[in-house]
Amino acid sequence: MFRVTDILEDFLVPLGVIALAELGDKTQVSLLLLTSQTRRRLHLLAGVMLAFFIVDGVAIAAGAWVATVVPERLLRLTSAAVFIAFGAYMLLSPQEKEETSLFRRGAFTSGFLLILATEWEDKTQLAAALFATRFHPWLVLGGTLAALAALSAAAVLLGGWWRKR
Repeated sequence: MFRVTDILEDFLVPLGVIALAELGDKTQVSLLLLTSQTRRRLHLLAGVMLAFFIVDGVAIAAGAWVATVVPERLLRLTSAAVFIAFGAYMLLSPQEKEETSLFRRGAFTSGFLLILATEWEDKTQLAAALFATRFHPWLVLGGTLAALAALSAAAVLLGGWWRKR
């Protein structure tokens, strides 16, 4: 069975890494801008979280499945290589321009589509899939969604404050 330390590790490692990876990301900036255009911030946040659940849930399910068919040693080597390569790419690549085009739909749909379009094949989706090869998938999903919910809620609150100014 699980030990408490295993449960904490399986939840907290994805939470910390995903939060750091997404902090200040273009998705958060786009969400802040989108929030400044609507009064329905809770609807927007609900759409965002549903999309994150789908995008990262698919990645985590795929990662958990891969862990059952690929030998553990190969998974560890591949995961390490992917993280190192992606880290080098992030350090060496130029910063992306902000996405300023906002959707002209309801708040829920706009948030959902924003995340679905920008997070598919994103670094956090890849990280979530890789975490699911090593940690318990449900705890990875919980940690991932907790990080994304906290950052998204902060962007929505900041966007709401900005709207009032």
